[in-house]
Amino acid sequence: MAKLKRLATALDDVVKIIEPVSSDELLDRHLDYPILSPRHFSQKYNKLFEPVEFMFNNQTHTIQFNYCVNPYCLWFGQPQKRFEEIKHKPSRYKLSSKGKGRNDVIVCNSNHEPYPDRITHNCTVTPLSNWSVAEEIKRLATMDTVMDIEPDYVFHREGCSNEDVTPFINQKSFYQRGTSSGGSKKWQCKECKKITNVLPNREQKFTYHQKKNDILPTFAKMLLNRMPVSRTCEALDISPKTYYHKLEWLYRRCLEFLERHEQKPLKTMEFKSLWLNTDKLIYNLNNVRKKGHGGLRYDNLEDKLMQTHIVVTGDIDSGYIFRSDVAYDWRVSLEDIHRDTLYYKEDHLYGFSRKNARLRFSHSPQPPTEKDNETDFEYQLSFNEFYKRTKYIDGLHTNSNYTAIAHLWLIKQTLHSENWRFVSDEDETIMKAIYRSFNDEFLSGNAHHFLCKVDRDKDLPDAYKEHIEAASMLKDWGERNGFHKMSQSKLATLKVISELQALPLYKTLSDGIQTYKVWAKNPIEHPLPPSDKGYFSVDCTTDISSYSDEHVANMLLKVSDRPTNNFMQVIRRRLSILERPLVTARGGGKSYIYANFNPKYAQMSLTILRTYYNFCLASKTKGINKTPAQQLGLTDKQFTINDILYFK
Repeated sequence: MAKLKRLATALDDVVKIIEPVSSDELLDRHLDYPILSPRHFSQKYNKLFEPVEFMFNNQTHTIQFNYCVNPYCLWFGQPQKRFEEIKHKPSRYKLSSKGKGRNDVIVCNSNHEPYPDRITHNCTVTPLSNWSVAEEIKRLATMDTVMDIEPDYVFHREGCSNEDVTPFINQKSFYQRGTSSGGSKKWQCKECKKITNVLPNREQKFTYHQKKNDILPTFAKMLLNRMPVSRTCEALDISPKTYYHKLEWLYRRCLEFLERHEQKPLKTMEFKSLWLNTDKLIYNLNNVRKKGHGGLRYDNLEDKLMQTHIVVTGDIDSGYIFRSDVAYDWRVSLEDIHRDTLYYKEDHLYGFSRKNARLRFSHSPQPPTEKDNETDFEYQLSFNEFYKRTKYIDGLHTNSNYTAIAHLWLIKQTLHSENWRFVSDEDETIMKAIYRSFNDEFLSGNAHHFLCKVDRDKDLPDAYKEHIEAASMLKDWGERNGFHKMSQSKLATLKVISELQALPLYKTLSDGIQTYKVWAKNPIEHPLPPSDKGYFSVDCTTDISSYSDEHVANMLLKVSDRPTNNFMQVIRRRLSILERPLVTARGGGKSYIYANFNPKYAQMSLTILRTYYNFCLASKTKGINKTPAQQLGLTDKQFTINDILYFK
């Protein structure tokens, strides 16, 4: 029988990171810190190309994401290497420092031996902290995990002759004394007479520690239908504290449901090909000061509204949303940052060598050392900025680069497919995250990335007009080229083939010694734009020259951003804390009055909505109503919100 569950915490080691700093190195850091300049200190303890190991799902994983991310470059996805057999012993990459206040970049060095069809392109990429990527993976994995509640029972008084016996081993040594008001079973030792309450399992008491359980279905429906927190509290006659307690309980229940109906089936499912669409949603977080730090003074304040990213990935064929993650770590505190800074001396390290590089404040400012070129005034400015944050709600924004990589890496561990097809807009954050997370698949030719470029400012009437116009133009094109009485889809394929033959997606160039391919950046206008999107263009950023024109045309016609776009629209329409801004009463600006002030609850609400969206909301597919989970093959039934709340 299933035990009662709780949300996992950082102490549970869902992901156990092997610290990439040895005790000897740590001692050296403390000795060198006061005597070396920050530049020499950071060079000595450079962790740019050092991999990081961690344990996840009882397996050891090694990550190292600092390499070229240009799919047409010879060094794409290749780790750093020093060519000892070549004069001057060159390396694949070098680190280019642009100076104070400028970002360092990794630069591809030239290849020293000819290679068929490929050369290096002097590519540049911003380095990441592998350690910090592992920390972000740990955050997201822990956030999605529930653990069994394992109380440490004491069934006997001190000195009892049966102190090693428990009712789980030998019930005959105990009396059953009924149950408590909370549903716990009572056991009394026959020798020492001590009474101990034992937690029920989930089937016996799934509402353990839950008051007002009867309001849960209504609460869930109000949450999923854009009812503001205050209105929900009024309607259900509960306090805000109870509201968030119920929200957390519903979040945990959804994680338990997903553990059974998503994670378990996906472990055994094998896909021939997966088409994944990844995008980012941006919402404004109400930046609220802690209690006691408010007042009428407006000096020494942060921005009231802070942009926060949500990374979403869905399946194009079924519309199933695999993950939706908020780029905000609510578990971290500035005290943690300060402690890590002092322990690892991170203020004198390169950003890509820091444990907390993913966070808005990757280190706490420290007074300048003797050989530090930072002035006292600069230090004070940095310290004031850091200290200012202590007055606001706990947690820090994370760099969306790190969240996107961790998000996609976890999807890769969840799904099993022979071929991968990725679709995104021209967002470099997402594109590079895809290349890094699925590096091996791209190198083996089993993965390709497509662009879907849409004009988001287009009105619906204009989009519909373009939809009708495109269908008419496609028909005319077919008649001009002698393709009569042919379906729209077949005509679209033939039209794309003709465009590919006239203007391929890649170019073949020559440097006088060898020929090589580069991305042509020649997007093709989709010949069948949907009525709600209008004209949009598609492209492929990877080398697909080995495929036939017909196969490439069919892939380009399948490119779509509909899964993430649909889910983001549902987010805006169903979650009040993530809805679009309202027009102010004066009509002169925007109001974010319903925007949430704690991304912890945004993440919980998103997971609840994702569960409901995947398993409960059906749409017509070939005349049959099916949920995304049914279309993906995870289940054969449509669930209800009560199934999620009360499943046995």
